[in-house]
Amino acid sequence: MSFLHKIEYTMTASNKLMRFFCKIFLYTPMLFLVYCSNSRSKKPFKKKPNILFILADDQRYDVIHALGNKEIITPNLDKLISRGTTFNNTYIMGAMNGAVCAPSRAMINTGRSLFNINPYAGDQLDMPDTLLAEALLVNDYTTFHTGKWHNGEKAFLKGFVQGSKIFFGGMSDHYQVPTKELNANRQLSKVKIDSTHSSVLFASTAEKFIREYDKSNPFFLQVSFTAPHDPRNMPQEYLELYNNVEINIPPNFMPNHPFDNGELDIRDEWLAGYPRTKDEIKANILAYFAMITHMDEQIGKIIQSLNESGLRENTIIVFTSDNGLAVGQHGLMGKQNLYEHSIKVPLIIQGPGIPEGMKNNQLVYTTDLFPTICDLTGKKKPKSLDGISLVGAFKNRKETERISLIFAYKNSQRAIRKGEFKLIEYLVKGKKTGQLFNLKSDPWEIENLYEVKQFNSKKIELQNELQKQLTKYNDQVVLSSDHWNVEPIPSWIKKVSPSTIDKLRKLALRDRELRGFSENTK
Repeated sequence: MSFLHKIEYTMTASNKLMRFFCKIFLYTPMLFLVYCSNSRSKKPFKKKPNILFILADDQRYDVIHALGNKEIITPNLDKLISRGTTFNNTYIMGAMNGAVCAPSRAMINTGRSLFNINPYAGDQLDMPDTLLAEALLVNDYTTFHTGKWHNGEKAFLKGFVQGSKIFFGGMSDHYQVPTKELNANRQLSKVKIDSTHSSVLFASTAEKFIREYDKSNPFFLQVSFTAPHDPRNMPQEYLELYNNVEINIPPNFMPNHPFDNGELDIRDEWLAGYPRTKDEIKANILAYFAMITHMDEQIGKIIQSLNESGLRENTIIVFTSDNGLAVGQHGLMGKQNLYEHSIKVPLIIQGPGIPEGMKNNQLVYTTDLFPTICDLTGKKKPKSLDGISLVGAFKNRKETERISLIFAYKNSQRAIRKGEFKLIEYLVKGKKTGQLFNLKSDPWEIENLYEVKQFNSKKIELQNELQKQLTKYNDQVVLSSDHWNVEPIPSWIKKVSPSTIDKLRKLALRDRELRGFSENTK
């Protein structure tokens, strides 16, 4: 029986069935059109995610409780880690001046490697390339900044349309912060001194922005703390949180660095006496931890503002730092070196589409944040970028992973990490020295294998790979040359005046007095 004959038979069998089928055939096309129309109108519009980018100042990778440091108190960063993805091997590439933060931030803001920006840049960023905030701005993002911006006013104005409590430099106390406002005409105001602690000042500004945000466009909110950078002064209650905490001296504590690394007499190194003592290092570590705990509480308040404003679920939160810090390790206090404590930083990314509680061990530069944020927001990546997007890591793809990372500090230190091994080469006053560490068996970088015969082939392999990568990244150093084929300090670099050095020494001594140590510095 044909299909039409079946219908005819059914219709003659029952008038009720006839009416039913007539309605079905009559209304089905209309119902289909209505369904399709409604399904399109009810389909949720996929909004671009907001970006909250939090940048700490001098926070090294191992000072978060959830990452294994049981002495430090960081409940809000711990929660962020549990809800997001942590990259365990994130590094800065280095710096060609003592103010490591400036080129480090320049690399983050441009997505460019050290020798593809002005490697000797101080607090000015003169790159013509697109900046991260600028790329998001032209992609319909509202860009807002509060806190430290160490790359010059001209670059700042390229990327941000809104901003408040912006710190361009010159601070000597966390309770006396020189800041500027970005006015509606996109002009910066004159400097005002704020007496609120810097961490509270910047966090409360971010909270205000979130509460008042009109939600018409997605936002890029950059919060750049000046903590835990010295001077490490904060409300006394945060120091008291550590009254019953035993602060351990790190295994690689040394009274002095074992040899001249080319940068032993600089501002950061004046923050403790010579030789280093365990008591003074403990006091510095405690203050360092307390500064981070205070900042952690402010980060929690910013995130709470997102929750209360209904913005958290569509906001990607990025937390990282511009560099690490020695605080007594290897006899050093600062970050003017290429040990893990100074070049390795935390990196946590949390938000929609980001795996929760994931730990990733691939080798990462902070320059990778620019292309990663582009991919997460649907922004086409500028061609100028050297960084590699980490979005593939969220899907466990390994095709973009690096096999090695290289590092540089001035024209006296070069290093490479590949697999379990790390090689550091030094050239100081015409003398070459080196260090080779197995980071798996010796994560504190204590046992130098550089002259151990059985590791000679590994040393040569890493030296060759280091030279190859230096050339790739446009470094002029030739390791086989007696003087690496470069000047120790280029002749055109402006030298620090004696009066400035004297001022810096006095500030370092004042910071020591905060810890209860007032002996003369070197």
